[in-house]
Amino acid sequence: MSLDIGAVGPTPLVVSKTNDYRAGVTATPSFTTVLDDYLAWYYDRNPVHAGLLGSVEHLHTLGDYSESALVATRSGNADWLRTFESVVDNGLDHESRIDRDLVLAVLRGARVEEEWPAWRRDPAVYVGPVFRGLFYPFLQKLLPEPELVEHTIRKLAEVPAVLTACRLNLDSDLAAPLLVERGLRQARTGRSFVTGTLPGLVSDPGLRDKVATAAEPAAAAFDAVVDFLEEFGRRANGDWRLGEDRYSRLLVEKELLGYGAAELHERGKAAYAALDEEMRELARSVPGGSEDWHAVMTRLQQDYPPTLEAMRDEYAAETARARRFVAERDLVTFAEGEHCEVVPAPAFQRAILSVASYMSPPPLTDSRTGHFFVPHTPDGYSEEQIIQRLQTNARAQMPTIAVHEAYPGHHWHLSWMAGNPRRVRKTFRTSYFSEGWALYVETMMREQGYFTNPAHELGHLEARLFRAARIVVDTALHAGDMTVEQAREFMSTKASLTEDTAVGEVSRYCSWPTQAPSYLTGCLEIEDIRADYLAAGRGDLKAFHDTIAGSGALPLGLARRVALGG
Repeated sequence: MSLDIGAVGPTPLVVSKTNDYRAGVTATPSFTTVLDDYLAWYYDRNPVHAGLLGSVEHLHTLGDYSESALVATRSGNADWLRTFESVVDNGLDHESRIDRDLVLAVLRGARVEEEWPAWRRDPAVYVGPVFRGLFYPFLQKLLPEPELVEHTIRKLAEVPAVLTACRLNLDSDLAAPLLVERGLRQARTGRSFVTGTLPGLVSDPGLRDKVATAAEPAAAAFDAVVDFLEEFGRRANGDWRLGEDRYSRLLVEKELLGYGAAELHERGKAAYAALDEEMRELARSVPGGSEDWHAVMTRLQQDYPPTLEAMRDEYAAETARARRFVAERDLVTFAEGEHCEVVPAPAFQRAILSVASYMSPPPLTDSRTGHFFVPHTPDGYSEEQIIQRLQTNARAQMPTIAVHEAYPGHHWHLSWMAGNPRRVRKTFRTSYFSEGWALYVETMMREQGYFTNPAHELGHLEARLFRAARIVVDTALHAGDMTVEQAREFMSTKASLTEDTAVGEVSRYCSWPTQAPSYLTGCLEIEDIRADYLAAGRGDLKAFHDTIAGSGALPLGLARRVALGG
């Protein structure tokens, strides 16, 4: 298959391993070669992400976070964008066009994000990869323990350089105090993580001692960055708001939605109003209920697991029930060997994430084991704070959360799509599909009769309304139309979040613009695609699920093309 790259000049170009494109060469690389070279370049500059995907060649390093390296990556992104923009349809089959357009969406999104450089603004850019790069290889177990330990020791030696880059690169005129405080909370867990948690992951006593010895310089680096962030936070005077224009460009150029922030905000308000009305009606059917669904949910949240450990046990039981239900009704095809572990969230994650989450199988490998992280509280939380966390995971809400995180939500989707042979689809995924899918299947399971208890059905609808509230709040926050305090009040009064969870949620929105609306936005788009798919007679419900979810976690415009052609 030939590739016509004529937009850059009249003479075809050739790709080299160093991304050096030169005019005047008559040979034309295949699209596969260009794509493979781009992915190799991307993995080398994002080794933690590559390692999480299952690239064992990248498990030995955290990567270079110096200013020069990050500036070079920005330049490289621009070069690759020009390259892929020059790839025309001629000579590409349907699937290759999807792959090209996926990369274009990724690179165009990066172009917008680089106008608002997180590496100047947010400590999480540095702190987060340290935790992920050290912890998740032991969770995935892609290599024998001696090799994992060898890689871990090399990465521990890199921690001081990564955290020094944090101190050098952050700009007090750009960094927002809220984001600095969020990063600081996670950094404060660093010493205990590298000196306690990390060695504890090693079973061999001798190897464990080696990790513990290698951890001390990394722990000292965490101590230093904590001191720095405490002082830096007092000087930081930047803004976390992305702004309506950049927000809209991400929706259009990266997510391929076809509309911007203002329209998304209105869609969120309309969805919230419709769900609010439906919940008023449903809340009457709950024993002792009334149309005041918020009061009904508050009462239902008094029925919660007695301990954090019991919460994990009940989530595990609900996950197993959901899988049986999906299998009995033949709603999807299961990946061979898939398995979902239900475990407490890692300690380093608890300081910044207050809700359930999921870690997918490494898709570049044969592993199909994923991890459903139950939202345990950070160490040191008071009894009242622990109760608030348990109330936010009340028994009325657990069925829909288990469906979302496990079957046929994130775990089924990401274990199934890992079998897709196209490596670029395994590498890049958007939350507008992956989170949209997980919310879509909540509603699909309701249609199939999974939520037989009115309390469970109300819990499901509240979860959907919560995602509508996220759209309203996230768009308003980043457009400058809502303060942090107003957002917290909105999420605690318009959705059934406890005060503690609302604080954590809003902090997440401020640090991760456009992600919070992805759940309901993606869900509604997938529901529209399903309606068109079934109306066109392209297959049954199971075929739709297998096809669209198996294609990856694509921007919704591309997912529509996969399902419907074109």
